[in-house]
Amino acid sequence: MKDPTKPVAHSTKNLGKEAAHVGEELKAAAEHVAADAKVSVYEARRLWKYLGGVSLPVFLTFPLMYICALPFFLLDLVVCFYQWTCFPVYGIPKVRRSEYLIFDRGRLPYLNVVEKAGCVYCSYANGLLAFVGEIVARTEQHFCPIKHAVAEPRPHSRYSHFLPYDDARAYKSRHLKVRHDFHDIKPAPKSHKKSE
Repeated sequence: MKDPTKPVAHSTKNLGKEAAHVGEELKAAAEHVAADAKVSVYEARRLWKYLGGVSLPVFLTFPLMYICALPFFLLDLVVCFYQWTCFPVYGIPKVRRSEYLIFDRGRLPYLNVVEKAGCVYCSYANGLLAFVGEIVARTEQHFCPIKHAVAEPRPHSRYSHFLPYDDARAYKSRHLKVRHDFHDIKPAPKSHKKSE
């Protein structure tokens, strides 16, 4: 019989690595934006013209928008910990964070430093929410794989695997199979540890 605490202990150890990885990604994105902050005179004029075109109410909302980075970062850490700790216990394949957090638009040379910072922020926020959505979808498939009575306007990636609403016979005969039906998901590549 498998020891159910082993994945938890292993996952807790990996949490530090995941948190460091999150920090490294954000640091790299910020360094790229900061490197671009060393602007030429032409770029400084272009930036000044851009900022001059921003209305005062929009300018005053920037701090409110960027303060949301703190709860996003906390959500990122908590959800990564949840996935690393619980998914091995449940037998659910882990969601690859790197497939959802993509920071490529911040490297576009025709954007000014403010636009690049905005692109990095939006890439992080939208990628994170999509990542969290996939983790929740897989969790829902494991614990409650039943479709809703009304049609979902935008069903998540796992919804097509769910059982019909109000079909007790289908639920009783197939829910255990459906809760473990992740055959369509490619397993994450195994990390190879160097021999010491």
